[in-house]
Parts: sequence; structure tokens; C-alpha cells
Amino acid sequence: MTTGIAVINALRSGVLGASAFGFFLALVAAGPAAAQGTPEQRRACTPDVYRLCAGEIPNARAITACLRRQKGSLSPACAAVFEQ
Repeated sequence: MTTGIAVINALRSGVLGASAFGFFLALVAAGPAAAQGTPEQRRACTPDVYRLCAGEIPNARAITACLRRQKGSLSPACAAVFEQ
């Protein structure tokens, strides 16, 4: 998953903003079948990441685990991403 590594490195260096982070989150959450992610998926989870899991940024695996732990607190839109 070279693209994911590139996104993580860019996030760590501060080059990419919230939309790129949301894109990577959608990739991780949805798995390989939805590797492209949609703009809607990116927009759905980015606010929840900052609201519920900001301390895990930029560790994508930790963010995903955090969002799964916080399933009951996710916005309906982000919860739908995880149900796919």
C-alpha cells in the first residue's frame, strides 16, 4: 500500500490538510475494495477524527482503532463509512 505510506509521510510533514487525512482514513476504514474512497467518505469522518481521536494523529491505525472504539459517538455519516 505505497499510496498509504506516502499519505502518512505527507501528513507527518504537515504537507497535506484535513481532506487528505480524511481520504486516508476512508481507505483504512473501508479496506481494499474501496481503495479510492469517495469525497463523501473523506468528508464524513474527518470531523470525527478531530473531535474524537485527535491525539492519535498521524497514526492511521490508531485513528481507525479509536474511531471503532468510539463507534457510538460517531456522526451518522462516519458510522456509515465503517459499516460498508
